[in-house]
Amino acid sequence: MALALTSLTQIAALGFDDIIDVRAPAEFTEDHIPGAINLPVLDDVQRAEVGTTYKQVNPFTARKMGAALVALNSARHLQGPLADKPGGWRPLVYCWRGGQRSGSFASILSQIGWRVELVQGGYKSWRTLVVQALYEQPFPAPVVVLDGNTGSAKTELLTLLAARGVQVIDLEGLARHRGSLFGAMPGGQPSQKAFESALAMQIAHLDPLRLVVVEAESSKVGECRLPPGLWKAMRAAPRLVIAATAAARASYLTRAYSDLTDDKVRLSEVIAKMVPLQSHNTVARWQKMAGMGDYATLARELMEQHYDPRYDRHRARMDQPMTEFTTASLEEADLAALADRLVAALQPPSASAAASDHIVSPTSTSNTTQARGRAITGASSRAP
Repeated sequence: MALALTSLTQIAALGFDDIIDVRAPAEFTEDHIPGAINLPVLDDVQRAEVGTTYKQVNPFTARKMGAALVALNSARHLQGPLADKPGGWRPLVYCWRGGQRSGSFASILSQIGWRVELVQGGYKSWRTLVVQALYEQPFPAPVVVLDGNTGSAKTELLTLLAARGVQVIDLEGLARHRGSLFGAMPGGQPSQKAFESALAMQIAHLDPLRLVVVEAESSKVGECRLPPGLWKAMRAAPRLVIAATAAARASYLTRAYSDLTDDKVRLSEVIAKMVPLQSHNTVARWQKMAGMGDYATLARELMEQHYDPRYDRHRARMDQPMTEFTTASLEEADLAALADRLVAALQPPSASAAASDHIVSPTSTSNTTQARGRAITGASSRAP
């Protein structure tokens, strides 16, 4: 049977025991249907050899070669990862276009007696849905941007908001990058297509009538580009701005970037990349601080001399509503309290409370994304 994909959430709802991507490992690594496992019927080298034979010899010889390799690799999968699958196992199988590779493997599985289904159109049909969601449709929910200068613990606050039931999208988590020159994470970033698949899945699960909070980002998170619909929604969105002291932010950064401070060679290489942006003397001073392990002073100077001025200039050009949340500390207990304040601010005012006590107020329903949610005013919320 062939499954025609009509939505990004369809596969998960159908309850297959496994989703099997039979494409070559390089294809799988670039992108795949979320949750799929890779059982290639042709590896990268074999796929290239069959393709070359198809073009340079003839299609018949290529198909015969491919069939033999598919049979050998399928046997390995049956004797390995699939050896313990029970008789009632129900897999979903796909390849690039839903053609020979997935069809051949599915035929073998069905002959064994398993209830196997194919994805009609293969990975390309999945990719079509992702492109439609990210590039052809407006962002489906009202957006609020969590803003604040470098070191304001925005990503950690997003996690705390999610734990409190707030709808969030962690763009840096999806892109596996913390957004700045110093933001690379171990293991590297996903491909653009893999980032888009993960993002599209999160968007597909949003409640369009509820606010969704995202962290302030540029149009790229590392090398991953934000789709235009989301970027447009973020640029027009009201902002909750975390205002923490420089000392608190420097202390937080030394904890949050411990993976970088633990690797002095890597840290030195990243600081060296600041030369086009700062004077040689300044960069040399920062290198000395890093070498001495004076990370708090280094973090503070990087913020005050490089990042903060850029944030300030960017905000000065914006006319979106901004609500400031001041905090003297970004320690664990203080972040929890700050998250509670943010949650309270995101709630609609109660019937007994004055509207000025809240930064969120209901708006009437309309056809626009912003009007489906709640609009944030420009009130200020400060710690006592």
